[in-house]
Amino acid sequence: MRRVRLERPSLRREQAFLAAARRSRKLHGVFVEVPASAEQYAAYLCRQWRPTQASFFVVDARSDELAGVVNVNDIVLDARWSGSLGYYAFEPYAGRGLMREAVPLVIAHAFGALKLRRLEASIQPSNTRSIALVESLGFTLEATSPRCLKIRGRWREHQRWALRAEDWRGVSAGSRPAERRRQVQTSSTASTADVSTSSAAAAAERPRVNAASRS
Repeated sequence: MRRVRLERPSLRREQAFLAAARRSRKLHGVFVEVPASAEQYAAYLCRQWRPTQASFFVVDARSDELAGVVNVNDIVLDARWSGSLGYYAFEPYAGRGLMREAVPLVIAHAFGALKLRRLEASIQPSNTRSIALVESLGFTLEATSPRCLKIRGRWREHQRWALRAEDWRGVSAGSRPAERRRQVQTSSTASTADVSTSSAAAAAERPRVNAASRS
């Protein structure tokens, strides 16, 4: 049974989002800043309808409550056809694997409907759970950038992980992490799952939060 569904951010979720952000401040720590006021949430809604951003709420299918957010930021449709992947969970749903089901589906949407060829995730080195997630999905470490992103008033070092569309095609949502890594290198079978409000994809363990997920 599918445990999550994806939906586009909307005004009707404003109060639920702000409440989730407040109770998750300790969880998010120094890794991510999320909208914390009605004004910031309104600005987020405006940004997510721009062609440079695609955002999705992760909703727990049983409770209809917000479990997290996945964003594709900085979408560039020139010679690069690329975007930046970011995500974060909300309490009390962190650690239950719901984000692990949602993130692969958004990646499939980025490489499918959005026709991107490359995704990049910027993650602080201490965020080991998030690093484990992107590794399991076929991302590779390309560089470490000092003072890369300013979060909670400080410029912080981030590792830059990247995934190409041709590598994602070999990733099976039902595979274990080790199997995924082998498939990324050897398989040419395409994954064609589409993002919808009732779709989800299963994956392995969950990260705490991805610092690249700008809101």
